Amino acid sequence: MAEWDADLDYIVPSSVLPPFWAKLVVGFVSLVCFARSYDGDFVFDDSEAIVNNKDLRAETPLGDLWHHDFWGSRLSSNTSHKSYRPLTVLTFRMNYYLSGGFHPASFHVVNILLHGGVSVLLVDVFSVLLGGLQYTSKGRRLNLAPRSSVLAALLFAVHPVHTECVAGVVGRADLLGALFFLLSFLGYCKALREANKEGTHSTCWVLLSILLGAVAMLCKEQGITVLGLNAVFDILVIGKLNVLEIVQKVLHKGRSLENPGVLRNGGLLFRMALLALGGAGMLFARWRIMGTGPPAFTEVDNPASFADSMLVRAINYNYYYSLNAWLLLCPWWLCFDWSMGCIPLIKSVCDWRVIAPAALWFCLIGLICQALCSEDSHKRRILTLGLGFLIIPFLPASNLFFRVGFVVAERALYLPSAGYCMLLTCGLGALSRLTKRKKLIAALVLGILFINTLRCVIRSDEWRTEDQLFRSALSVCPLNAKVHYNVGKNLADKGNQTAAIRYYREAVRLNPKYVHAMNNLGNILKERNELQEAEQLLSLAVQIQPDFAAAWMNLGIVQNSLKRFQAAEQSYRTAIKHRRKYPDCYYNLGRLYADLNRHVDALNAWRNATVLKPEHSLAWNNMIILLDNTGNLAQAEAVGREALELIPDDHSLMFSLANVLGKSQKYKESEALFLKAIKAHPNAASYHGNLAVLYHRWGHLDLAKKHYEISLHLDPTASGTKENYGLLRRKLEQMQKKDV
Repeated sequence: MAEWDADLDYIVPSSVLPPFWAKLVVGFVSLVCFARSYDGDFVFDDSEAIVNNKDLRAETPLGDLWHHDFWGSRLSSNTSHKSYRPLTVLTFRMNYYLSGGFHPASFHVVNILLHGGVSVLLVDVFSVLLGGLQYTSKGRRLNLAPRSSVLAALLFAVHPVHTECVAGVVGRADLLGALFFLLSFLGYCKALREANKEGTHSTCWVLLSILLGAVAMLCKEQGITVLGLNAVFDILVIGKLNVLEIVQKVLHKGRSLENPGVLRNGGLLFRMALLALGGAGMLFARWRIMGTGPPAFTEVDNPASFADSMLVRAINYNYYYSLNAWLLLCPWWLCFDWSMGCIPLIKSVCDWRVIAPAALWFCLIGLICQALCSEDSHKRRILTLGLGFLIIPFLPASNLFFRVGFVVAERALYLPSAGYCMLLTCGLGALSRLTKRKKLIAALVLGILFINTLRCVIRSDEWRTEDQLFRSALSVCPLNAKVHYNVGKNLADKGNQTAAIRYYREAVRLNPKYVHAMNNLGNILKERNELQEAEQLLSLAVQIQPDFAAAWMNLGIVQNSLKRFQAAEQSYRTAIKHRRKYPDCYYNLGRLYADLNRHVDALNAWRNATVLKPEHSLAWNNMIILLDNTGNLAQAEAVGREALELIPDDHSLMFSLANVLGKSQKYKESEALFLKAIKAHPNAASYHGNLAVLYHRWGHLDLAKKHYEISLHLDPTASGTKENYGLLRRKLEQMQKKDV
């Protein structure tokens, strides 16, 4: 082992070998790589998982976290993604509480520090994986691998495929899952410390390791796979199982197969039983919590899993594996989303892309043969553990056991990349041993570390804003409809509707069933008064997805604008049928009834909107105005006061209630509300104009004149204000003549 580790002498200088300095260097490098993202915004999935997640707010009981998924929806809901990560959500909630709100920097800093912690822990993990767990009689470990473990940890710390997990706040689930995954593994190693002496172990540490595995699973589902890695490590390193020897005994005709020593080791069998029971208990608890079964994904999320042919599914799954391997080998083409046509299906073995899975399996079979057939027992163990660390944590994302909701996900490679870094370190050591040009190998390693660090810095900068992130994906996945959709949505949010239309149209062209792109495009066309095309798009969207409530509501708005009132009412009613708690739809339905002079129905619809969403200012305002216009001043006043109790700082409600109070000759209270509304929104011409009318009625003519003039200065085209101002001036002139 010492000779093998010494092959890296030119690559890792002895000055960084002491444990403290090794961990300090690894931690510092990991922070440098991703520090650029510390002041980034909430981007992509961060909005749903954090900003719009009510589980982060103090008013939500902590107990709800155990019944909700990662996105804040109830796990029992059929629309839930079943991502059960309550401990990760709890850390988001703590972030929110300690930073006093949604301040992205505090969330990003925690992610960067977590990645640094994981990288530092890997120094110890790699030391065990590469050097084993043999101890002297004095309790000191033999076969340390300081150079190898430091190099592998450095390669992990600077790998650009980790950017999504570190720079995207939702990646904290992977970071926390990895942290407790590694702690569980080290805890298991602690339990095995005395296993070489008469096969003993610490049952408490084994149970603690299983508990840490459960904690890892409550941060990210992938965490449960640590039990598999612990079992493989125990069997190969502690049990010293030689698979090649067993196969040779089975195939050798002249010998009978004796029971391997591993099966005679009672301690090992007991630990395997504990791991199996722990894993079964976790899976059972997870199944009970999920409630309604697995999540329902759509074809655009993972098209290969919906293919009818088993051969097509198998070819494409293997092609996805090869793409994941390529991202580990060459992490230059990175994308925030790989779905919706980004990777077209392979439908025939004649497709040239089948070369990729063939190459992957050629390499894997070569490594497996080396891991099983090498005469060097140390090499066999290292390669087997490296492959185990690469493959076992990736299994939940492999589509082998259940359908996943993505094609390729860089975040799913966070833990498997540790196995890749371990194998790469072994390869570099072997290469250094075979050549006399040690300095050339050292330069190669330094080049890899520098290029990856540079790529991490560049990619972290791209993750700082949605605009940069979405645009960076256009060159990587030009066929991905979701990329064009997100670029268009970002442009629309900034008010650039013309450019947004172009990207939305491209998204619909790439995916003719992309109902969300149709809905957003229809909305923009509606605002630009291109109502016919908007109606066609929205009608197609609800035809493709009949339960798309938002599209039904928007279709109703367009139909209302086209004076097709009956169709509009039916669309609104359909939207409410599919989403019972839909205050905006009730608001728009109320507007339709108001246009049709169905005042009672309008008031009922707006009241429903305010019951579902008490802060719905527009619905409150419309109720006040309608009651005011129909002469129900007492009822209008009651509604206005109720609204202001719920939304005390809303200047539009102050204005509406002030108008009602003025008509009821409650001048003093009306004046106070007008002045408060003007203080909140001083440039509203109507506020000054209506206050002037109040003063005019009240007899404070000088104040009326002052506010008429301010109102006309802000809006010279207001005909009603001009007329009232003219009446006031004539009245003032008559009064002056009388005085003369």
